[in-house]
Amino acid sequence: MTQLPSVAIVILNWNGRHFLEKFLPSVTASTYANLSVIIADNASTDDSISFLQKNYPSVRIIINPINEGFAKGYNTALKQLNTDYYVLLNSDVQVSKEWINPIISLMENDKLIAACQPKILSYNHPHQFEYAGASGGWIDTLGYPFSRGRIFDHCETDSGQYEDISQIFWATGAAFFVRSSVFHDMEGFDEFFFAHQEEIDLSWRMQRAGYKIYVVPSSVVYHVGGGTLAMGSKRKVYLNFRNN
Repeated sequence: MTQLPSVAIVILNWNGRHFLEKFLPSVTASTYANLSVIIADNASTDDSISFLQKNYPSVRIIINPINEGFAKGYNTALKQLNTDYYVLLNSDVQVSKEWINPIISLMENDKLIAACQPKILSYNHPHQFEYAGASGGWIDTLGYPFSRGRIFDHCETDSGQYEDISQIFWATGAAFFVRSSVFHDMEGFDEFFFAHQEEIDLSWRMQRAGYKIYVVPSSVVYHVGGGTLAMGSKRKVYLNFRNN
């Protein structure tokens, strides 16, 4: 029997102990056989590390000495890993047990697929798509990002209208499956972004290099959203407009 490709779920954490306590059980219950779970901690000042050491001794912890943001925080952590695929997962996401298998199966069958995302539903309103990616990201001719199931701040009810496996323009950073070799060939995220829209930039660069981005809606996760930078915060608004 051929061994499944290795997958590392990497959760970037900054003072998110409450999210780890709530959502890490669903992550560790994932059924994919060749899986490791890593917490990349961005210099948290809460008790995230002691909580993990006490309750999840099998979870590897990478400690970044300063808060490097999403982009550099992940770049720093992923340089220390050696798996076939990375899954960059926000700490405020609840996953379903079988969420990994259909995406890895698709990517294994087409080596030009560099990145994928699952369907993103709202944790608080589970029949609605969630803002950060919904059922796959697109971009319009003016450069405005939107998603199958979300335009501006309007999120549709999921009634099965976006269930097809589809090529998209960008995959959400909330649950970002990426082929590790391509991630490093692209030199990872552009660290200038710090946070927000760095996944759109990377998805664009990967497509310019000849790769494809997909959504696999049979894989479903539930995202709280705004877990690190709250919706409407000045810092979030600034980063979104600057980075766009």
